[in-house]
Amino acid sequence: MSNLASDTAMVMAAGMGKRMRPLTATQPKPMVRVAGKPLIDHAMDRLASAGIARAVVNVHYLADSLEAHVKEREAPSVVISDERAQLLETGGGLVKAQHQLPDTFFCLNSDNIWLDGPRDCFSDLSAIWDDEKMDALLLLVPHKGAHNFKGKGDFHIDPFGRLSRRATGRIAPYIYSGIQLVSKRLLRDAPDGAFSTNLLWSRAMEEGRLFGIPFTGQWFEVGTPDAIKPTEAALRDV
Repeated sequence: MSNLASDTAMVMAAGMGKRMRPLTATQPKPMVRVAGKPLIDHAMDRLASAGIARAVVNVHYLADSLEAHVKEREAPSVVISDERAQLLETGGGLVKAQHQLPDTFFCLNSDNIWLDGPRDCFSDLSAIWDDEKMDALLLLVPHKGAHNFKGKGDFHIDPFGRLSRRATGRIAPYIYSGIQLVSKRLLRDAPDGAFSTNLLWSRAMEEGRLFGIPFTGQWFEVGTPDAIKPTEAALRDV
């Protein structure tokens, strides 16, 4: 019996990758290679090793090459959510794909690279998940575990695990990793078209249903070309 809260993950791979130019002029960002393999394969390999059987991958920018690449995988099995007609951002992408997703599912960005702590992060999220009180559970990285990250952080965690946002002009101790465990309740009454998941998180936060846990491993932000070499160097040192 699996200890995971879901056997399915939504992999967000539709973005334009503008910050990664010029590498994304001729390829989608998830296909940019880091340490010998495309970014999306780093994420998909983690899913496979954790025992997540199914991935719903959304595509938009240079979609044909990305779709062909992920469909070659044996694990996880891949289903495409086609956003060729309109880029829907993170929230709209989830809404479009919801008929392909179970009631509870993991969601992760396709450009994530991370090294797990004592246990894989999907098991960590599953161990904390409480379907009765949570609409989303975010994996959050403390600054010391966030490589190449230069921002001020995103969230505070209260003693019960509930989240609040960083105040303007202040620093918050935790950065969103791009990985979360989600109930379809988060998507209820969502707007049409393109919008950010932040909109849904804000409502869940007001209702006391947005939670987070600290990540115990190392996480690498690979948002720009100059982040690739330091990430490769850090991975070599592991």
